[in-house]
Amino acid sequence: MPHGSDATSRYAYYDETGAARDVIGLAARPVPRPGEGEVLVEVHRSGINPSDTKRRAGWASYKPRSPRMVLHCDGAGVIVAVGEGVPASRVGERVWLWNAETEGQGTAADHCVVPSGHAVTLPEPASFDVGACLGVPACTAHRAVFADGPVEGQTVLVQGGAGAVGAYAVQFARRAGARVIATGSTPEKRQVALDLGAHVALDYRGPDAAAAILDANGGRGVDRVVEVDLGENLALDLAVAGLNATIASYSSTRVREFAFPYYAIAPKGLNFRIVQGYCLPERAREEAIRDIGAALAEGWLVHRIGAVFPLEEIVAAHEAAERGDSGKVLVALR
Repeated sequence: MPHGSDATSRYAYYDETGAARDVIGLAARPVPRPGEGEVLVEVHRSGINPSDTKRRAGWASYKPRSPRMVLHCDGAGVIVAVGEGVPASRVGERVWLWNAETEGQGTAADHCVVPSGHAVTLPEPASFDVGACLGVPACTAHRAVFADGPVEGQTVLVQGGAGAVGAYAVQFARRAGARVIATGSTPEKRQVALDLGAHVALDYRGPDAAAAILDANGGRGVDRVVEVDLGENLALDLAVAGLNATIASYSSTRVREFAFPYYAIAPKGLNFRIVQGYCLPERAREEAIRDIGAALAEGWLVHRIGAVFPLEEIVAAHEAAERGDSGKVLVALR
């Protein structure tokens, strides 16, 4: 780590919301110092989530949390300094980060200060690329799959099984003993879901999608739905959900507002859960971190990593993420 008053650290930021090319800038600042209970991480990889691009664009309810926002919540790197109250033994530890952008100091920077608990040990042989994929997608997927208890012996429908969250949800549910039905809009995406462990992968846009899903489950409704776009897929979810099923949604991008068809829902006693990866209950976060750590150590969790851009090309990285390019788009700091 650089020391002294002249030591600087690059970072990518925005001061106002808008299109990536219009608002993202690059600058340098003194290397930040960790305060009490914090760690300073030398960032190697920064991960881009849809929520990062939506917040930067000023989309919906995503609001900047400080006058100057350093981009991105997810990342991975090495702890190079610790604040008061944090064991010095953490220096040199490889870590993955979650909610780094909480105070506007995100991971699209050479150095990032986060609360010690937001820097989680990254076990060997997991790479920094892998670590930068985990914070939002893997924790969100874990909560969506397990928030209502074990899934062993149940059927879990994962809408968008090749997406960042969906891919992890397929793996968590399959590993936990569920029958997994995934959906995807293209044959390539459906094959990805199958390769990740889905028992069946279907086209959710087809006119007979509901019948196909029910047929794949022996004519019975599914027990859980992990939903990527609630407003768009609500009718399909209602048609295939079983008695007392849970629909856990983490986004509703195409249809932001929609009617709540109470009397289509009530006869099945359906449960709706909104999963927000940035504000998981403390116990849920702990359980997700525990299980993600075990999966990394055991080596079975697959990560869909896409293009990696240098910090100087972060605008192109955001545009690639917004296009929906395959795999998680990353930014390399070193």
